[in-house]
Amino acid sequence: MFTVVIIMAAGMLAGYLLRKHKKLISLSERLVMWAIYLLLFLLGVTIGVNDQILERFAEMGWLAFIIAVGGIGGSILIGWLVFTFFLKSKTGQL
Repeated sequence: MFTVVIIMAAGMLAGYLLRKHKKLISLSERLVMWAIYLLLFLLGVTIGVNDQILERFAEMGWLAFIIAVGGIGGSILIGWLVFTFFLKSKTGQL
């Protein structure tokens, strides 16, 4: 875990020092997107070769759906509460 924090901090420092190089930032953004695509593909391959996951896929799918709906619903509720009690003025505007 410490290694991850060090790598993240080094990346933040590099980003801060190189923030004025627009071409490098643009290239970095594209590389990050392709890295994410590759990681998602590899995650799919890993799931595809795991027989236990495939056997329980329907059961886990419903559980994932319930967790996702709960997360979305909770986010909407908390967002509405924060807006209502902290951000909305007496006139109803921000």
